[in-house]
Amino acid sequence: MPLLYTLGLNHTTAPLDVREKVAFAPESLSHALRELITGGHAKEAAILSTCNRTEIYCRGGSPETVAVWLEDTHHLSKSTLTPHLYTLKKDAAVSHAFRVACGLDSMVLGEPQILGQMKQAARAAKAAGTLGVVLDRLFQHTFSVAKDVRTHTDIGSASISMAAAAVKLAERIFPSIADQHLLLIGAGEMIELAAAHFQARSPKSVTVANRTLERGQALAERFGGNAITLNEIADSLERFDMIVTCTASPLPILGKGIVERALKARRHRPVFMVDFAVPRDIEKEVGSLNDVFLYSLDDLSDIVRNNLAVRREAITQAEAMVSSQTEHFLKWFDGRSMVPTINALRNHYETLQQKELEKAQRQLANGQDAQQVLESLARGLTNKLLHAPLNALHTAEDEERTDLTVLYQKIYHLPDNPPPKPSDGDHS
Repeated sequence: MPLLYTLGLNHTTAPLDVREKVAFAPESLSHALRELITGGHAKEAAILSTCNRTEIYCRGGSPETVAVWLEDTHHLSKSTLTPHLYTLKKDAAVSHAFRVACGLDSMVLGEPQILGQMKQAARAAKAAGTLGVVLDRLFQHTFSVAKDVRTHTDIGSASISMAAAAVKLAERIFPSIADQHLLLIGAGEMIELAAAHFQARSPKSVTVANRTLERGQALAERFGGNAITLNEIADSLERFDMIVTCTASPLPILGKGIVERALKARRHRPVFMVDFAVPRDIEKEVGSLNDVFLYSLDDLSDIVRNNLAVRREAITQAEAMVSSQTEHFLKWFDGRSMVPTINALRNHYETLQQKELEKAQRQLANGQDAQQVLESLARGLTNKLLHAPLNALHTAEDEERTDLTVLYQKIYHLPDNPPPKPSDGDHS
């Protein structure tokens, strides 16, 4: 049975600049999928490519070959890609697919967008003709598991990160985040996480301010926003209703004076601020200004702590469901590997049956007694059915003979210590 496996990288194994290099644009997906199959790299294939992960789900071929194909496709050296890649085989691949669809492997735990992205990956593979029986069954089972997890646990509703807590606080201040303009200062992992959380609420605009404009633009483009440099913040601060910051700056980026000027220009419309940085990006005194709602890591930690119980219970329930359904799928998958052997056995015995039947028919046509023909047919079938297993037993070495004996007892339900066959003189 060809190997079932997943090869890829995600936000936990690769930085943004590497993830960007292996992303597949929607318009290039069909060609890439067909190339995987026609090039002999796999028998079935599907590609999940999002801002946080690129994963190739395969049946057949080898992970090593697919890794080389991925490098060649994106014109990357092995040293650039290999340190960030993971390969998950069979049961680990199945469990991983379930966890991804449930949001257990997401940057934002329990986020729902990934399920839609996996469905799109399956549709793309089906349209390209690369989704065979096994992967189709895997994805359909995956979607069913994700639905059950979201229905029967609180995985999608628990606030499980500082970024999620920030969104909840913002929703207490503004009637709708969709009407607000968001400024993200920095482009690291925490800002990336915050961007994902806030983007789920569809803010009116997203702007990323970063020391390096190029990196800020890369992040902004993923969320349909634009980028500015840190030097431009002072002149544009008044435009933003929500500000989330996390940089490695040793000194504050936003001082009390800059914020006061922005508030005056805003005619004292409220500003929501979250400072994830250590040391602070926003001067502590800013929090004393009217119309400013400033929260630090310490402020957010209480909200996160209050949701820990919900989070732990939801994760435990979800992981248990994933484990159970992984076992269920693997039973089906392993069963498929026995089909060729079952068919071969059936064909072998049907051939023996046909030969004995033809022999019996010839004997009857020659006028032999029907009772004798039936007895000969029964003896012939018995001898032919016993020939292979008895020959294997007689020619086996001691250890193998013991294993065969145990196996035959299991197959034919034989007693452990069969009684001796009566001799001709034993009439008892």
